[in-house]
Amino acid sequence: MPALGLLYGMDQQLAQGTALVMIAPNVLIGFWQYRRRADIALRTAVVLGLSAVLATYASARLATAIDAVLLRRIFACFMIGLALYFLWRLLPGRAATVQQARLSPRWIPALGVVGGAFSGFFSVGGGVVAAPALVGLFGFRQAAAQGLALALVTPGAVVALATYAHAGHVDWASGIPLSLGGMLTISWGVALAHRMPERRLRAAFALCLIATAGIMLARG
Repeated sequence: MPALGLLYGMDQQLAQGTALVMIAPNVLIGFWQYRRRADIALRTAVVLGLSAVLATYASARLATAIDAVLLRRIFACFMIGLALYFLWRLLPGRAATVQQARLSPRWIPALGVVGGAFSGFFSVGGGVVAAPALVGLFGFRQAAAQGLALALVTPGAVVALATYAHAGHVDWASGIPLSLGGMLTISWGVALAHRMPERRLRAAFALCLIATAGIMLARG
């Protein structure tokens, strides 16, 4: 997504909407593959997905209406915050572990709303917010949390794409080739990620986020 703005001159809304053309089918494929291989609590998945949809739509409408430069700066700050979170997770004793649930399941819809808001406003981020919250606050195992996070972002990605497209913030001529390329190479990327040491991968990703955010802020 940052590459669409920095290298191809798209404003932030157009970059986010075009990136959703790639994101939406890939999260659908990811959720389908995960559902085949792992046991996902379907009731919880449905609650997360439905509660995320309305928040995704509202936040996507907001994102398409605000100033593009302001949105880019907010997105850059979000990337820095995300990078700091990943670096914090690298500290000793911070790895995700199964914990006793600290919140009642009745708060699951609230998590869906928060995750959906991130997904709609930034096009990404809902799953990043949801997975650690499901582990740390609701006591889910990491594998189950990752599957439920995909359940949250899958319907939201479709809704967000439709919202950005309706506002005219999607470049389909660029987005469709990106989507096809992503679907063809996603399995290679996953295989490469599994071969790399997790700590090194997290650190490299965090530093890349910080560097990209810095460039975005410097260019306004």
